[in-house]
Formats: sequence, structure tokens, C-alpha cells
Amino acid sequence: MPALKLFTMSEAISRFVQNGSAVALGTAQETLIPFAAGHELIRQRKRDLTLIGTISDILFDQLIGGGCVRKIQAAWVGNVITGSSYNFRRAIENGNTEIEDHSNLTMSMSLRAAAMGVPFMPARTALGSDLFKSNARLKTITCPFTGDTLTAVAAIRPDVTIIHTQRADEQGNAHMWGNMGITREACLAGEYVIIIAEEIVPTDTIRSDPNRVVIPGFRVCAVVHAPWGGHPSPVPGCYNRDHLVY
Repeated sequence: MPALKLFTMSEAISRFVQNGSAVALGTAQETLIPFAAGHELIRQRKRDLTLIGTISDILFDQLIGGGCVRKIQAAWVGNVITGSSYNFRRAIENGNTEIEDHSNLTMSMSLRAAAMGVPFMPARTALGSDLFKSNARLKTITCPFTGDTLTAVAAIRPDVTIIHTQRADEQGNAHMWGNMGITREACLAGEYVIIIAEEIVPTDTIRSDPNRVVIPGFRVCAVVHAPWGGHPSPVPGCYNRDHLVY
């Protein structure tokens, strides 16, 4: 029987997220954002974090306001209704936080490269854009087969990936449905993976629907049972977006 990986939120964050860590979270776009885990990072006064994500909603902004963040690697830091985040804007304008600009696709490819164990992924994306001016991880290369100019997107390897899911078993096998964004890539790229689950279920429940498994348990270091842990973001099948909170 595999070892059980159940932790409290406090235990999981304390044990696996150290000051200076690169942390991927909010990897499912506007849904399944691990707000409870982010708030625990603030409570424990984690410092000098690098936050990795695509559309981080207001969670990155809260972490910046809590003094936790040194660097951002993201495509968008803000809310889809209210616009760019206020703490984020102040931190960038004052030079307190470093920013590495990405598109959703370059972020996905960076994590995919790390998941595959290769130093970069070739692509046609971002050519002709200004991303090359603010992102040293993007380089132009010449394809050795066709001679075409391509973008080389360097790998990003999170120290910790934190995701929110609908359910998981005690060994870390997790079901997720809805828009998963870059969650699989982030889980496979991360050194440690923390699963935050709305519900803890028997392993037989996970095995009954293998197509919903977002990450196998052997890649997971901790499972946290946290109902409503994604609130105020929507968690498909559990609750909708809480517009009043935003």
C-alpha cells in the first residue's frame, strides 16, 4: 500500500515551500485557483517567491501585497473584470518586483519543456512581438532541417506546483475536470506537487474514471483536504465564481 500523503494546509506549505522557491499556481486559467493555499503562503510570511502562471486572477496580487513575491513569470496578472492588479502595478512601477513577460503559449511551452526534460521547445510563436525585449528565455534560432527562423522557449522548472482539484485520494491521485489550462504541464515540470482537493475519495473512485486523472499519485508529495479552497474562483461541478467577492 502506498504511503498516505494527507497533510494539513499549514503542514504542506511549511514543509514543501521554502523562502525563495519558484511556485506554479493558478494554472487552470480563471478556474480552480488555489486561493486557500495562497493565503497560507501569506500567513506563513513566505518571502522572495517566484510566481509562475498564465492567468493568475487576484491571487498573485494578494501575494504581492503580502510581501511574498520577488519575481513574476506570467502572461497576465489581474482580474478579467477589473483589469490589471493594483499591487502588481505598484510593485512593477516601483521596481520592487521583477517581471518576465509571457504569452499563454510561451508559458505552456516553457513548462512542457521542463516536463519533457529538455532545455527548450521550438515554436513559431512570439516572432515579431515585443516579448523578446522583456523575456531573456525567448531566443530566435534557425531550424537545422528547414532553415526557418523559430522561437526557442526555455524550460521553466518550478520548485513547487500547487493545484486545486475536485477530488483526490490519500495517495495523491487526483481528478480534475473543466478547463485545465497548463495544469498537467506544471505538475510534470514541478519538483514537488501539492494537491488541494475539495473532496478526499477512495482510490477505487479515482480508478473508476481514469480519463479525469490530472496527475498520478507518485508525482505528488502532499494532499490537502480543503473544501471551498478555490473560492472565489469557480470550481466546475462544485461552485461558481463568486462575483461579489471580486
